[in-house]
Amino acid sequence: MSYENELKWLKLLLNLNSMTITEILQFADRLVFAHRGKHLDDIQETVIKGVCQGKNYDNIAQECNRSESRVRDVGYQLWKTFSESLGEDINKSNFRSTIERLHIQEKSRQNICVGTNHNFGSQNLYQYQKYPQDSQVKDIDKTTFQDLSIAPTINPAYFYGRTQELEILSNYIFRQKTRLMSVLGLSGIGKTTLVKRFIDLNIPQFDVVIWRNLKLVKSLNSLMTDLLKKISIQNQNILISDEQLTQFLDLLSKQKCLIILDDVQNIFISRKFAGQYQTKHTEYQNLFQAIAQTEHQSCVILISQEKAQEMTALDRELYPIQCLELEGLDNSSGIEIIQEYKLQDRDYWLKLNNTYLGNPLYLQYICTLIKDIFQDQVSQLIAEGNLIITEEMKLLFDTSYQKMSDIEKQIVLKISKSHENVSIEDLKKSCSLSSIDIINGLQSLKKRYLLNSIKNNNTLFSLSPLFKEYIKNFQMQN
Repeated sequence: MSYENELKWLKLLLNLNSMTITEILQFADRLVFAHRGKHLDDIQETVIKGVCQGKNYDNIAQECNRSESRVRDVGYQLWKTFSESLGEDINKSNFRSTIERLHIQEKSRQNICVGTNHNFGSQNLYQYQKYPQDSQVKDIDKTTFQDLSIAPTINPAYFYGRTQELEILSNYIFRQKTRLMSVLGLSGIGKTTLVKRFIDLNIPQFDVVIWRNLKLVKSLNSLMTDLLKKISIQNQNILISDEQLTQFLDLLSKQKCLIILDDVQNIFISRKFAGQYQTKHTEYQNLFQAIAQTEHQSCVILISQEKAQEMTALDRELYPIQCLELEGLDNSSGIEIIQEYKLQDRDYWLKLNNTYLGNPLYLQYICTLIKDIFQDQVSQLIAEGNLIITEEMKLLFDTSYQKMSDIEKQIVLKISKSHENVSIEDLKKSCSLSSIDIINGLQSLKKRYLLNSIKNNNTLFSLSPLFKEYIKNFQMQN
């Protein structure tokens, strides 16, 4: 190396810390865009700036008017993206030093290595390309076929919490190689939002991603024809119906597919116990069983308010199936939703979140009502003393109630009249139902996520306060 080139190298080393925040943001933005196909949003930029300035998550949260848990979630996703893009373990502590090291390596390559045989490291931004750069982003579309036309669009800035649930999904799909899984929970709890956010973060990991909704239920043959047309990499003719399942499973084996079926509860029969198929849709049961029992490299996710029979009947030790049952958001994430509505009386926010079970949709409904009727004052709603069920919540509960069997309805009516949790013995005394009907009815209510059980010396059961209030106010009047 000549004296002039050595001098240039020394100057670069001495200027290691001269990389500006703007340069770091530009560097980070290129990585995020190459990896996700999207540029940094405002909160991501704020987190990166704060980390580079040596601030902790609490300080950053105050600066951007977000909760600390929200900032931690954003940071976690950023470090994960950078780690995957650069092939190194990136975290809050080493982010700036790693970016500057890669920056100096790139500068040295551009300014010193031209015309020489020296190598200052292979893992620079341009030499290590686990994911393509801006000019190559279109290649993602060529390698990952995606049909998400009916999937929701998720703004990461308004995705609250669920870091642990995203990790569970990643573990099930990428490490445990789960073939069939269900994401389950009450209406509005965030099932669809969670799965779509997982897709947004991981779409490059799949060859094919397709989202379908069973709200307008198709016959199985119709769905199979639709999926085969999308998945098949050759423009081959669709086979006759009794061979479609075999062809579908073959494609799941040849390509790494992620198939999402949303609103699966619509293929289950109403006024019977949960998870029982309508007569015209019993073939779906064969499909789900075949997906679980056949060797392939893909995953099918069922999003539902009711647990399908396969998720309890199939042996999990033999077949890679999993259930992720969603509960309400944690306190900090629920409070963030309330904060977005700029409501007053912060001291009551925690109580509001707990009252509405951390259910994102319930919180949106009640926050809107507080703005419309109580002039942003949470204390006025709390002062009402009674649980307020908005008309939108009532419609959701109506749907759940109408799907219940007569046995389940008897059980919830009895539980709603009790001021305490009830046991099976209590129900035997107050209901004109056989012991087996009571037990099956309780299990069905559990599969609908409408019943809570408390383990004590004797198992006790209760309804959520909101659903209990709904039964008392609306159904007992009928």
